[in-house]
Amino acid sequence: MPILVMKFGGTSVATPDRIKRAAKRVGREVANGHDVIVIVSAMAGKTNELVGWVEETSKFFDAREYDAVVSSGENVTAGLMALTLQEMDIPARSWQGWQVPLRTTSAHSAARIVEIPTDHIMAKFAEGMKVAVVAGFQGISPEGRITTLGRGGSDTTAVAFAAAFDAERCDIYTDVDGVYTTDPRISAKARKLDRIAFEEMLELASLGAKVLQTRSVELAMRYNVKLRVLSSFEDNGDEAGTLVCAEEDIVESNVVSGVAYSRDEAKMTLTAVADRPGIAAAIFGPLADAGVNVDMIVQNISDGGLTDMTFSCPVNQVPRAEKAMTEAKAKGEIDFASLVADTDVAKVSVVGIGMRSHAGVASQMFKALSAEGINIKVITTSEIKISVLIDRKYMELAVQALHDAFGLDRAA
Repeated sequence: MPILVMKFGGTSVATPDRIKRAAKRVGREVANGHDVIVIVSAMAGKTNELVGWVEETSKFFDAREYDAVVSSGENVTAGLMALTLQEMDIPARSWQGWQVPLRTTSAHSAARIVEIPTDHIMAKFAEGMKVAVVAGFQGISPEGRITTLGRGGSDTTAVAFAAAFDAERCDIYTDVDGVYTTDPRISAKARKLDRIAFEEMLELASLGAKVLQTRSVELAMRYNVKLRVLSSFEDNGDEAGTLVCAEEDIVESNVVSGVAYSRDEAKMTLTAVADRPGIAAAIFGPLADAGVNVDMIVQNISDGGLTDMTFSCPVNQVPRAEKAMTEAKAKGEIDFASLVADTDVAKVSVVGIGMRSHAGVASQMFKALSAEGINIKVITTSEIKISVLIDRKYMELAVQALHDAFGLDRAA
């Protein structure tokens, strides 16, 4: 039988009634001739509750016990889903990560998948099981301890299973009915995309779009796993949702496919830094060691042997960045006149594979922002993306202006 992977997020399994609704969708795929691997998240809000209990119990908690606690939410959902399917006379059983076994690295709370053996589940399919319900987000380390894959890790679990089992497709059921040209809460003109290329989805996910976890898109692109994003609250036809696929599977698309934003950004500038070989390594090495996720980097033209170095990072990492730079200066590793943090900025980006073959996208973007009186603080580009830092108060206006400027309310 062809294998289909179906992943249900926390809002899709938030209550027993929603689990029944999801189980009916699984039943339809079984009736269509599929063996199904269902990946489930914890019920909505449960993981946050479990994390809160851990932090309340231990300020400096053991990461191994953290994973043991926070992974339990998926176990409950998997068991309830299997029971619901059995009540529908569909042969199903639940699997925890260690039972598969989904083997991972030992990096607790941020483990990476190493291997997913298929023999156990395939043997059960051969015996007549129709649905394997697998707890997402979790695996087992070489030391035999439960691990978790990081927040949103159930998406990664689903794609990894689809790759390992050579599945026909991986359907991701969530609380939205697909991938939109931008956040519909900001622009009423946002349009659902029928298809989007892996590269575009990867950029959008990394730039703030919350539909799919970045690592899951990376995996899908590497193994060419077709992803379909669907709503668990609507009746879906064969062409529903958004298909995330290879670029060659898209006949025609707009030059720009979407506008993404990230509200919680900060811009940090080191002034009067010595312009010498190795200075960038001296700055960004300590930041990396401190766990600061640096994004945009701009170095000014040298003046008298001194330069300014500007970078962006998540706003909640500013104290960590300030500490790393202060300590590096105290050790004599770097020298600078001041460290200026602007915590009231946002990042807005346009993304599209069509930018590879079309000139003038940057000009069009900058004109649209200028027409609204929006000043650009930092610019970075890649082959299919242009990102700018702007004052946070203009973020929604910028998103709407760029959505209109590139005609994203209209299909290609």
